[in-house]
Amino acid sequence: MKKFRKVLDGLSSSSPGGVASPSCGSAAGTPTAHAPTPQDIHVQETLVSENFQICKTVRHGFPYQPTCLAFDPVQKILAIGSRTGGIRILGRPGVDCYSQHESGAAVLQLQFLINEGALVTACADDTLHLWNLRQRRPAILHSLKFNRERITFCHLPFQSKWLYVGTERGNTHIVNIESFVLSGYVIMWNKAIELATKAHPGPVVHLSDSPKDEGKLLIGFESGTVVQWDLRAKKVDFRIYYDEAIHSVSWHHEGKQFMCSHSDGSLTMWNLRNTARPIQITYPHGKILKDGRKESCKPILKVEYKTSRNSEPYVIFSGGLSYDKSGGRRPTLTIMHGKAITVLEMDHPIVEFLVLCDTPYSNEVQDPYAVVVLLEKDFIVVDLTQSNFPIFENPYPMDIHESPVTCTAYFAECPPDIIPILYSIGAKQKKTGYSHKEWPVSGGTWTLVSGFHAMLYKLKTSKVFEKPKAGEGRAGELVEEDPYAVQMVSWCPHSRLFCVVGISAHVILYRFSKHDANTQIVSLEVRLQFDSEDVISPSEAENNPCFSDPSSHSPQPPGSPGSGTQDSLPCLKVKSRPVRMPPGYQAEMVVQLQWVDGEPPQQITSLDINSAYGLLAFGNCNGLTVVDFLQKTILMCMGTLDLYGAADPYQRLTRSPRKNRQSTSDFCMRGLSHFYSDSKKRIRTSYQSLTELSDNQVSMDMEKSKSPTSAESRENSFSRSRSSSVSSIDRDTKESVTTLQFGESYGRKGDALPTACLWVGTSLGVVLLLPISIPTEEEERMEEPITMGPSGTVLMLKGSVLRFAFLDCGGALIQSPYEVWRDPNGPEDPDRPRRRKLINFSPSSSQEACGDGHLAVVCSEKQAKVILMPTQAVLFTHNITESSFLLRADVVSVCNSVCLACFCANGHIMTLRYTVGLSHPGDDGQPTGQHPSVCAFVYCEV
Repeated sequence: MKKFRKVLDGLSSSSPGGVASPSCGSAAGTPTAHAPTPQDIHVQETLVSENFQICKTVRHGFPYQPTCLAFDPVQKILAIGSRTGGIRILGRPGVDCYSQHESGAAVLQLQFLINEGALVTACADDTLHLWNLRQRRPAILHSLKFNRERITFCHLPFQSKWLYVGTERGNTHIVNIESFVLSGYVIMWNKAIELATKAHPGPVVHLSDSPKDEGKLLIGFESGTVVQWDLRAKKVDFRIYYDEAIHSVSWHHEGKQFMCSHSDGSLTMWNLRNTARPIQITYPHGKILKDGRKESCKPILKVEYKTSRNSEPYVIFSGGLSYDKSGGRRPTLTIMHGKAITVLEMDHPIVEFLVLCDTPYSNEVQDPYAVVVLLEKDFIVVDLTQSNFPIFENPYPMDIHESPVTCTAYFAECPPDIIPILYSIGAKQKKTGYSHKEWPVSGGTWTLVSGFHAMLYKLKTSKVFEKPKAGEGRAGELVEEDPYAVQMVSWCPHSRLFCVVGISAHVILYRFSKHDANTQIVSLEVRLQFDSEDVISPSEAENNPCFSDPSSHSPQPPGSPGSGTQDSLPCLKVKSRPVRMPPGYQAEMVVQLQWVDGEPPQQITSLDINSAYGLLAFGNCNGLTVVDFLQKTILMCMGTLDLYGAADPYQRLTRSPRKNRQSTSDFCMRGLSHFYSDSKKRIRTSYQSLTELSDNQVSMDMEKSKSPTSAESRENSFSRSRSSSVSSIDRDTKESVTTLQFGESYGRKGDALPTACLWVGTSLGVVLLLPISIPTEEEERMEEPITMGPSGTVLMLKGSVLRFAFLDCGGALIQSPYEVWRDPNGPEDPDRPRRRKLINFSPSSSQEACGDGHLAVVCSEKQAKVILMPTQAVLFTHNITESSFLLRADVVSVCNSVCLACFCANGHIMTLRYTVGLSHPGDDGQPTGQHPSVCAFVYCEV
């Protein structure tokens, strides 16, 4: 039985039933005998439900909401607990395991059974769990539930069989670690404190055994009381009372003194010979004011007191800054070594830290060598052996970014040479400021995962632009925002072209080279802004009831009348001087949208690039732009409405201009905290608004609008209505270009040969085809212009269009043509001039019996359709979901067949297979086919 991970990793491009075979040459197709009819098509389906099953493979990314940390100093493995009940176990690079508590309760504390391959977890539901780590998948051996008391602290001494558990009531219980049951020995709070003291000491916040006598247990209460309990004699050795609340306690290795951290930002040192008062009180970050009062400080949440053979002791703590100083400062970790005090600022709040020492024995000189710091969104290790305290380079893939992740993309079946070359070049990238020593978490001799993610290469898009300066142009307004945030990427592994879309409405094209180069980055600026004031009113449209002048909708070229020079600027400034670029991905061209009439450009919503055609296309809610990146020119810049020509299925009347224009500057340039929600809001606004209308009203409105077929009108009435009843919605909801796809197809019904085409999908569920005429000779391609334009072909679906894919008549997936990679900065060979080598996946190259033609699979938020080209007959229609909508969809090759994989907003993953066995034509002469049958619904809650 195939596992789901095997399915994903087995997307084979060489299988005869999965992907069409390529042919070399130009991007044009070759003629065949005849165009197929629906009766000629038969796809043999091999997928069954058993091919799809969920199987955990590898967990990538930083633990979500981490809560605690533990380290085994002998086996040198580390564990991280999370608020959602997860445990991440890490060792040397490649040893990475994730386990989950079924209850989902937050993990409060972790305790390794040092060098025994076991772990104790204390959870927020007051349950203790003993995990066995000596197997491929860690599992719980025992669990112990506390029903009447809340667990606050646990302590497990090295090589001890007793686990000490402190509770919120101030009691301490002892658990036998072998049988994992309560021993019956309880240290009651009223016995631990003096009988004359009536006040409750508070929860237990610390437990530790004395380094010189394991039969002595030190108990710290939140109120400031510390008690040493003799476990054998069952009595108190001494009691300490302090006015400030205690947060943590740390022993000196000789067991004669210990240090406490308090809520007022102080550290107290206590000697066992005289426990009446501390021998030392320090406020590391507090000063004595002129009036004699001490400066108020924040609590010191944790302190570690570690001795060293060759130097003075280390005192390491978190927090304790004065309130005056901490207002504008980040979270800090302080290292006191002798008289030297070093304050390390962190990017995120500190959850917990541990000091790593050479010995696991608490009664030996500790000799600390590193500090592990767990942050809310990061994990770092500080080297204590060097005076400047550098951090170690993190080998784990948990932190691949320096800011929140905004875009991800997955690529299967890449060329075999691409990963080694990316790794070799990525390893040469300069990494400064790190410790030269080896990563200290080096344990683990077994692999806990079936795969391991490693960062191969890192690319910073900000290096393409001049650094914005405050008060300087449009870029100055974006300094405090995130002008370089990545929205989407497009990568061609075969040609190694890489395209990045940024939040500042810019597109960057990168080429890969093994050599460094001084490159002049080409900058193109596009004015793509739909102006509602230029649209004629309904009264003016009476003489032309269907369309206004197309020029009124098209984006204005730069410098046109009415456009201020101060507005015809992009958001960022591209470097105008030649830029020296190291080996790897080198920026070649930047395309930016301009500000218009004081409004910023709208964010880009779709992107596609094709190396064989030499074309780049992107769109937003205003229109579509196509760029010829070989000739470095703008090939097309057209408003969305103009793409329809005379084939607008909605027969839209242009709207009256709005008198009070509202600036949309907040619609584009804002922080990443609003980026995802705002993007989804723009995509979903039309659908959500229309669901508030009554079904009767929607159906009446759609009867008035003309469409290719009445059936199409009824289907689209569910989510998209363009009648006067929703004209108020239309004023704020523009038709966005939501997906683009270059490929060999048929731009018109009468075409006999496939040509280069651009498929365009919009937020209203409309599919448009734009045929492209490209010169075939390489010399002509670099000089002669490319022609393209709307063909009038229109298809319709429910919801925004998400994805296109092409199959041949045998059901094999047809890939887009591509250019074979060649190094743009490689040495020239005068005897062998460099020429472009194009690989074409024409619909006719993988089929002989059926002749020309292919199947187009179109998937929207609600619906999927299979269309026969060039006749444009809809063979299948499947309504995927009614109660939710799709976020992502793709057609992939699986087990020598193809399926449509969908990720739904309700957290479900669905795969659909296609049975393309057709019956005879119906009474209306149209082919009748069955819906694609669902081979498996794999539900995975997000």
